[in-house]
Amino acid sequence: MKKLMIILFLYSCYLDITSAQEVVEKDLEKTEVAKTISSCIGWAKDKNLDLLFSVIANDTNYISVSPGKNVVKKFEDVKKNVPFWMSPEFKYVRHELKDLRITFSKNRDVAWFYCILDDINTYKGEPASWENARWTGVVEKRDGKWIIVQQHFSFPRETN
Repeated sequence: MKKLMIILFLYSCYLDITSAQEVVEKDLEKTEVAKTISSCIGWAKDKNLDLLFSVIANDTNYISVSPGKNVVKKFEDVKKNVPFWMSPEFKYVRHELKDLRITFSKNRDVAWFYCILDDINTYKGEPASWENARWTGVVEKRDGKWIIVQQHFSFPRETN
């Protein structure tokens, strides 16, 4: 009986350790996804195009929908905006992701997110910012790295 109790105790400890390890791994994954999401905006601080291009899908499956008429339907379309972003007239001020929520698929190779984004910039000395923009998107783990494959930005509209 004593031997059985010891075995049960050790098995219980094993389960606790395994559970704790899974929690740590999930937290690390969530941190990696959050970093990818933030880098999609934060690259502008140092105008690091390599960082931007490393966190979005570099293929025809990439899509980004902005509040206006602009819809980027593939990676090649992203490159069309490079002259604007790299212009000395465009200046990053700061960005903040508020209320970031990340949910993983059962296989943990896809996640979707929601946050409120403040993306504060200037262009030719004038504000060129999005404040309190709703940002949703889908990230996928490819070759061990999280990348954004789809994103959508919108602004809430008051209804009466």
